[in-house]
Amino acid sequence: MPLGKINYLFLGIGTVVIALSYSIMYLENGAYGFFSLYISPVILVGAYAWILFALLYRRKA
Repeated sequence: MPLGKINYLFLGIGTVVIALSYSIMYLENGAYGFFSLYISPVILVGAYAWILFALLYRRKA
């Protein structure tokens, strides 16, 4: 099995963070809101990097 339990946990955390970030952007309902312009892009880049990390992570033996 190429991915372990911890990888799936990390993937789930990243997916939830991405979904929450997009949801908050949608709820703000403005293209020029503070969260839409400044906070959400940083959170999304971090969450996508976290998912990449989750896919590449391997425990040390």
